[in-house]
Amino acid sequence: MNQLLKRCLLAAVMIVATGVVKAQQIMTDTLFSLQQCIDIGVKNNLQVKQTEAQMEADRIYWQQARETLLPAVNGSVNHNWSEGRSLNPFTNGYLNQPITSANYSLSGSLIISSGLKLQNSIRQTALAYKAGQMDFEQAKNDITLNIIIAYLTVLSSEDQLTQANTQTLTTQKQVERAEALNKNGAISPSTLYDLKGQLVNDQIGVINAKNSLTIAKLNLLQIMNVNYHKDIRFQRQYNDAAIIPYTQSAEDVYNASLNNFALIKAGTLRRQSAEKTLQVAKGSLLPTLSLSGGLNTNYSSAAQRSTFVDSTVVPTKQFIQAPGGGRQAVYDVQPNYSNQSIGYGDQLRNNYSTVISLGLNIPILNYFQNRNKVKLAQINLQTQRYVEQSNQVQLKVNVDQAYANMTGAFDRYKLLQSQVDAYIESYRIAEVRFVAGAITSVDFIIAKGNLDRAKVNLINARYDYLTRTKILDYYQGKL
Repeated sequence: MNQLLKRCLLAAVMIVATGVVKAQQIMTDTLFSLQQCIDIGVKNNLQVKQTEAQMEADRIYWQQARETLLPAVNGSVNHNWSEGRSLNPFTNGYLNQPITSANYSLSGSLIISSGLKLQNSIRQTALAYKAGQMDFEQAKNDITLNIIIAYLTVLSSEDQLTQANTQTLTTQKQVERAEALNKNGAISPSTLYDLKGQLVNDQIGVINAKNSLTIAKLNLLQIMNVNYHKDIRFQRQYNDAAIIPYTQSAEDVYNASLNNFALIKAGTLRRQSAEKTLQVAKGSLLPTLSLSGGLNTNYSSAAQRSTFVDSTVVPTKQFIQAPGGGRQAVYDVQPNYSNQSIGYGDQLRNNYSTVISLGLNIPILNYFQNRNKVKLAQINLQTQRYVEQSNQVQLKVNVDQAYANMTGAFDRYKLLQSQVDAYIESYRIAEVRFVAGAITSVDFIIAKGNLDRAKVNLINARYDYLTRTKILDYYQGKL
């Protein structure tokens, strides 16, 4: 009984210890850095996985194209059983008996020349595979940018919540002071109620800020394909010191994007792949020279070997005229043979044969299929050129627009900084005058509201500028 109690206590201790370890692990895993969010998002995103699967398929197509240069080797084994009147595969005569037979063959072929069709096909699929790699990189860059924007939104929401709490705390202190003064009749009751009304507004602002933060976290975790947990937190990585002017011009960004943006690279590679597809189609108009060979042997249960045993003198039923008159019978020597089935191995060795052939296939008239393939390849090439040019034009528009947005965001941020500084001083003066009774509570609340709005606007401007710079980095392939 004591032993059983000890085991139960030991099991309980292990369960509690495991729970503590798991709880510590959860708390450790609830703090995410930006890079962790990006890594998790790229790993879990279904669109990235689909693009990766397509890239792998393109790689297999490329590998298959290279393997067409290798000889084609095929073997066949056929076993047959027939009954009744059938052809003897050994003598090509007819028999009326059950026969079992077998045929073994090994053949191979090698294309010597095909108008460079195979070589161009290898280059075409290689370029298509590289384009697939760029699509994969583009998908990862897209999800990375979305995560960065969502991450910055979370940080912005946290700052706004902090600001809302600070506003509420400041108003709460003013209300407490006003309540004490109101008890002593030092201020009018309307002043107290004005401040209490402002406190409610600030508390509603806290609720709204908390809700905005929850939604921002939900959006980020949804992009990461991670379940929401209220304890999840994110590292702070940006502050006012990180807000510096963007050093590159719009033209610098565009030129870098032409060389580094995955979507542009993919368009160029697909255009080059389409050029090789056209060469493959033109190669179909040229003759194809091929070399082939084969080995063959067979077996038949009807195959027999005749062996000489002896000879016998037998009458031929023919007669000759004897010299003395009368007829004399004619005799002949008849050889006697013994029939024996030929062994399986002997037949395979005796029936062994080889063949080598050199073939030239000249396309003359194939319903104009090859020429139509050339025309379709030309159309596809022109389409890919249009796509490549369209991507470059759209990239230029996007970069210019993103750069203009970034410049405007930075200018707004700098102006809002000066506005916050001005309203801080205005609020300080208003607070001193309010305490001295020189202004009304309405004037004080207006001054406080101006400062609170300016701080919120500054927070929005800070993260808006950071987001705009990340978008420009995205176009340059820096994410």
